[in-house]
Amino acid sequence: MRLALFQPDIPQNLGAAIRLGACLGVPLDVIEPCGFPLSDRAVRRAALDYASAAQVERHTSWGEFLRKKPGRLLLFTTRAATPFHEFRYADSDILLFGRESAGVPDEVHEAADARLLIPLLPAARSLNVVNAAAMALGEALRQTNGFPTAAGRG
Repeated sequence: MRLALFQPDIPQNLGAAIRLGACLGVPLDVIEPCGFPLSDRAVRRAALDYASAAQVERHTSWGEFLRKKPGRLLLFTTRAATPFHEFRYADSDILLFGRESAGVPDEVHEAADARLLIPLLPAARSLNVVNAAAMALGEALRQTNGFPTAAGRG
């Protein structure tokens, strides 16, 4: 299981996604260009003390990411019809989330193996990207029995 962010706009959201991945043992792919200067220092600052525990792979372009992708690409989008909780996930899936400001272009939609929706009330436009990622990742890990074990805690 992997989490991927397409050209994120907000550094704090990237930091929260890094923390989410680090806490759940899920690698994060960052597809550039980002809407802010992305340096190793900026990533470390955004991730706080979770950067060393996170597995972050940066891709300089959409094309580079596509050439490397190891599994099914699942796009979370308001333009989908399949609710995320009705989909059957696999261990090798990549959960992809778009830009906070603009989602993803048509070429990304076309490359997706599945497009999934998080159902919202009609008046709601969208969730914060990391809140959506946490919901989706939680369901995917639940279905694949992929949550970390509590061994070694406490």
